[in-house]
Amino acid sequence: MSQPDAPARRFGPAVITYLAVVAAAIGAVAAFGARLPDAPDGAKGYAIFDGKVPLEFIFFVLTLLGVALFHHHTLGIALGGLAAVLAYKLMFVGSFHLGEHLFAHGPQEGLYEYFFGGGHVGEWRVIVNLLGLLLGFGLLAKYFEESDVPKWIPKILPDKGLWGGFVLLIYVWALSSFLDNIAAAMIGGVIARTVFRGKVTVGYVAAIVAASNAGGAWSVLGDTTTTMMWIDGVPALNVAHGIVASVVALIVFGPLAGAQQDKHSPIVIEAKGEKVPIDGTRLFIVALILAGAIVANFKLNFPAVGVWAAIAVAAFLRTPAWSEIPGAIKGACFLLSLVLCASMMPVEKLPDPGPMTAFGLGWVSAVFDNIPLTNLALHQGGYDWGMLAYCVGFGGSMIWFGSSAGVAISKDYPEARNTGTYIKQGWFVTVAYIVGFAAQYFLVPWEVPEKHRADKAGAVQGNDGK
Repeated sequence: MSQPDAPARRFGPAVITYLAVVAAAIGAVAAFGARLPDAPDGAKGYAIFDGKVPLEFIFFVLTLLGVALFHHHTLGIALGGLAAVLAYKLMFVGSFHLGEHLFAHGPQEGLYEYFFGGGHVGEWRVIVNLLGLLLGFGLLAKYFEESDVPKWIPKILPDKGLWGGFVLLIYVWALSSFLDNIAAAMIGGVIARTVFRGKVTVGYVAAIVAASNAGGAWSVLGDTTTTMMWIDGVPALNVAHGIVASVVALIVFGPLAGAQQDKHSPIVIEAKGEKVPIDGTRLFIVALILAGAIVANFKLNFPAVGVWAAIAVAAFLRTPAWSEIPGAIKGACFLLSLVLCASMMPVEKLPDPGPMTAFGLGWVSAVFDNIPLTNLALHQGGYDWGMLAYCVGFGGSMIWFGSSAGVAISKDYPEARNTGTYIKQGWFVTVAYIVGFAAQYFLVPWEVPEKHRADKAGAVQGNDGK
């Protein structure tokens, strides 16, 4: 079993920490800030440092620092950050309207198109979808664990040195290529807890997150961002060539993570010949939920609908582990707070498309949700989508809260929320990101699909982005 949450430190509750952050932001505005001159009524709010940094960025950055530094109070800090950003936007940014931000202009082309179409309908669909997936896949992971398949998995894993841990990461990578990366990460976490007898290093948890994100980064079914690209008209093959970077990254971090885990706690297989009874009904439910996610993702652009439809049917066969929901809700509230904060940042345009821009966005993705980044990139056009999908997808693995998979698995491995430990033990993820990018850059020409947004950048470009 993973270690339980350590007692909270005595420095005070998270709200006091965040109030200090807010005070620092207000002090910065008092010292350096001024209204943005673009709107006479101050509709765009305040900025500091000669108008180059909008104030909401300061709130968001300080919130992220609080999450990184005070890992025992991540939920409180995230909620406080969301409250501060939202209050500022409502009180001082006249052009911001919460209803429009969340729901756009309502169903203009019919209810079906509004709920399941591919156009912009506001942030509600992203929020509801993520919430449904995080909670639904929490139940899926419990169904999978209680099926006793994780007890059978060691029999097909190598039990010599680093190879068992590496092969398990390959399984997670492959699973994520056709499933949502959240589900792949949570299933990988359940298997790891069983095969390593609960003694899983934070570095190996980081590797599970990285494997799930790498596997999903080259498939239009494997990640929310790649599905967004597909719906927006990017051909699946123009995303799939990102598999080069994905595979190279896996080859880099996989053996290193396996060696680290083997040194800490190797796979112990007492009797490979012993039969393990499998609960076929629970295993069927797992398959049913996964199938529901895939079908709803493909048909409705809303995988959470398929997940919960399958759970409703499955409840007649086996009672869901509703006790998993409270813990999953906490993780979901944390992630959704950061996603909403990120969505309210005044980022109207990314730097000019090119390999180095995509590389930089990967680092940004480690702390800034990759969904709004991808949305901005799609509106801008001109990217090699396989490269971008790898960067913003795998880049989020470098810090635990940089991806939904990392947040989801931290429910079962709360020690992974210690950002310093995560980065220190999972250093190989960062190295793998750089090496994977280099392999993609030198081996696969930078290419923008001609048929995608021809009114923007529809020409095939070279590696120099020209």
